[in-house]
Amino acid sequence: MIIFKRSIYLYISLLIILTWSSVINTFAVIETISVTAEGVSDPESDLYKKDKGLMIDHLRQDARRQVIEKALGCFVSSETLIENYGLIKDRIITKSKGLIREITDEEGPWLGKDGFMHLRIKAKVVLSEVKEALGQLSKTERVQLIKEAGNPRIDVAVSILRSADQERSMIAENILKEKITGFGYRVWSLELGAKRKSDFSISGIAKVDSGILTSRYTGLSMDIVQLTSWTIKCVSNDTGEEIYFNNKVPKGAGWGNEDKAIAAIGMLIGEEFNLGFFDDYLLKPSRIVQCEITGLPDYDAASVVQNEFIGLRQILNAELSDFDDEGICLYEIEITDTGKNLMKLMNGVVIKPLNGKLGYKGFKLKSARGMVVKIHVQPQGDGDFSESLESKPPASQM
Repeated sequence: MIIFKRSIYLYISLLIILTWSSVINTFAVIETISVTAEGVSDPESDLYKKDKGLMIDHLRQDARRQVIEKALGCFVSSETLIENYGLIKDRIITKSKGLIREITDEEGPWLGKDGFMHLRIKAKVVLSEVKEALGQLSKTERVQLIKEAGNPRIDVAVSILRSADQERSMIAENILKEKITGFGYRVWSLELGAKRKSDFSISGIAKVDSGILTSRYTGLSMDIVQLTSWTIKCVSNDTGEEIYFNNKVPKGAGWGNEDKAIAAIGMLIGEEFNLGFFDDYLLKPSRIVQCEITGLPDYDAASVVQNEFIGLRQILNAELSDFDDEGICLYEIEITDTGKNLMKLMNGVVIKPLNGKLGYKGFKLKSARGMVVKIHVQPQGDGDFSESLESKPPASQM
């Protein structure tokens, strides 16, 4: 009877564990990325003369393939993808069914002025699955495939505030620098003469005050230096984005002299940053770029340019967010492989393909600061600018 009861209890416990495991898995957060892509097919192909349904199937397959290619851009540079396309296609792109979590939107097929049939989808791709698929390549195959963030350059500035006086503390800064270099990152100088700016800037202000600590057991008193509050922030110098900010008011933090207090402050600030903190930011799958275009003749042209953006391999999504009849258009572009030089990236993956499609240098990059890009468009002659883009095959097909 006892053995029977134990078996029942064991069965119930196992059932509870399995049930909760199922619940946890159900609500587990799966990191996905939303990607918009457009399938393209030639309606005059002999394959489709007897079976138009086959063309629709091929359009969907092409759109799914481009979704995976764009998602791969989160981990593989564009040049590497092109150079190793055969390998990546055989090993990864053909597995699109397992990598795409769901199709969230699909527009009906349409015949473009370029003579091609088009079909656009928006899909959610499981990033961990894409990264795992890359990881399954052999060591030889994997060489140089996955993007390397490199060792970020980090500058440090820690100030101590006493009453109304504030000054830089070399002691606190040096301890924080030791923490950073211990991760393999590079500490960059803030002094004049540094040829290249740092990738990240860490700055902190610690407020200290003198006090007296009296032991309740012995009644003896001693002078101590107390840390009353401190503020720390970290800024990405490439984008101007403040990626970390924190205020703290410690309780009972006191030391026998100021040097010990300042050294402790350096350690406390260092503990806010771990080995993966900067890598997580550098290896973000995509960035949002605000793109301002001037010179477009009308709204139709602005919509055509949005479609052209979506067709480019490294642009995951593009939205026309603002337009006025003076020819100023604002786009929000989600782009992969931002690297360190946004101007070079935009020129290579946006400007050159679009100018190649136009047949002349109609798109000109004016500036790129942070994640804001300005482009000017100069239509050629009296022709219809929209027609000149729509009547030619997508830039990705050229």
